[in-house]
Amino acid sequence: MKAPAEGGAPGGAAAWVKSERQRERERRRRRAGVRSASLATASSLLFVAVVAGIVVSSPGWSRVQETFFDWSEFTGALPDVLRGFWLNVQVFLIAEPLILLLGLLVALARGLRNPLFFPLRALATAYTDVFRGIPTILLVYLVGFGLPALQLQGVPDSPAVLGGLALVLSYGAYVAEVFRAGIDSIHPSQQAAARSLGLSRPQALRFVVLPQAVRRVVPPLLNDFASLQKDTALIAVLGPLEALRQAQIHSAETFNYTPYLAAAMLFVALTVPMARFTDHLAARAERRRAPGGGS
Repeated sequence: MKAPAEGGAPGGAAAWVKSERQRERERRRRRAGVRSASLATASSLLFVAVVAGIVVSSPGWSRVQETFFDWSEFTGALPDVLRGFWLNVQVFLIAEPLILLLGLLVALARGLRNPLFFPLRALATAYTDVFRGIPTILLVYLVGFGLPALQLQGVPDSPAVLGGLALVLSYGAYVAEVFRAGIDSIHPSQQAAARSLGLSRPQALRFVVLPQAVRRVVPPLLNDFASLQKDTALIAVLGPLEALRQAQIHSAETFNYTPYLAAAMLFVALTVPMARFTDHLAARAERRRAPGGGS
């Protein structure tokens, strides 16, 4: 409840201020927020301390510390691992738009209802079924070693390119299903309304259905791309000097696994911000769907 301020506002309009009851309610909410944050921080610190104590007091901790947490090995391997990680980032940046394009085309093909396009729809369905069923690392082997063995003209021989192609084929199938779910989630009345305004079926799909569907599937797409960034390490089985391969080389030379820790930290540093951004988008979409939510 609000009360008019003394003297009023210029022009005769009364100025409204918060009532004492509302200010007290806001103060209670702030105190509750501070208390909750303090409890969460204290419980988190206690949990970390207990876990750290258990790990450090374990019988094999000294051996683990020597094998996985050697600072000299970490600093010695980090430059090469970081240089290899740039290759992972390049594969990710090139594969991502190709996966989006392939996934959208496959999703649209699966939505064709004209009997004339049945072969295309069947091919799109077979693609998603087959490539979602093959483990990604196995697909990397099949593409990386199988395509060059065919000795076809124009087939690339770069292990990084072949590994990226395998990732595109694998993740394209998953992204196609994400797009298809987003398109199917749009109520048919949206397309019917567009058709009543004179738009053709392709125009209704392009200008009305797809924009809404894409906005809905952004969070799951970002989750897929967080997984894609990690799976770029799978191309190491083909031999390119990316982060995991560089860590393997250093570990083979010193019989120490600290370089793997360096590679893992680089992947975490890239995927965690993407995960938090995904959570932010999901929360914002939920607020928009809630009654009275913003546009």
